[in-house]
Amino acid sequence: MTGPDRRSVLKALVATLAALSVGGLDSPVAAAAAATSASESWTTQTLEAFADTLIPGQHRFPGDVVVAGAVTGPGAVQAGAIGLLASPELPVAPLLPAIAALLDARAVAYAALRLIWLPPTRPPFVGLSFADRTALVGGLFDPDDLDRPIWQVMSLLVGLAFDTAGQQDTVEALGQGHPGLAWLRFPEPDPDGLWRFPDFSYGRPLAVPHPNTTASGSPA
Repeated sequence: MTGPDRRSVLKALVATLAALSVGGLDSPVAAAAAATSASESWTTQTLEAFADTLIPGQHRFPGDVVVAGAVTGPGAVQAGAIGLLASPELPVAPLLPAIAALLDARAVAYAALRLIWLPPTRPPFVGLSFADRTALVGGLFDPDDLDRPIWQVMSLLVGLAFDTAGQQDTVEALGQGHPGLAWLRFPEPDPDGLWRFPDFSYGRPLAVPHPNTTASGSPA
């Protein structure tokens, strides 16, 4: 890849993942502000199409070509994946143009090998059909692909945005009707904002706790 080397990109992605895992963004509106300020640049469109390929969603408006509309319901784009990635508080934000350019270069090569015409007014990856986007993205995870670690961490970040609202406080995200959490029917917390899950997942305990287990559930 051109621009920043693979190691720099991967380090920024891993640092972003680590930052989100220890409490998300400092500002509760940082991700929303990043998404609002992001123009419909080729970088934004390419990354939205990538996120939509991983976790598809319905069209956002008539004529939407970035989100393919392959399913009914919200996907990663509606759940704020781009706002998460583009937040200025996260290390990966400055490298997003290079990552998008890498994906677009892969799309050009994919299309050339299959004699697929790509419209010049759209980013190459966006110009592919949903089926071709899916086939291309699937190939990015081949064991012998040099850029595989980049796409693996990118996919984790996209998943965090949809599955956990990683760019927001969970209680706030639920209160705002976060599309991913709502679609997954993520449970509401107790009145004090904590989750306790009093019911067993399988309807019964799977083992007897060790007698030395502490009140918090930790081993003695």
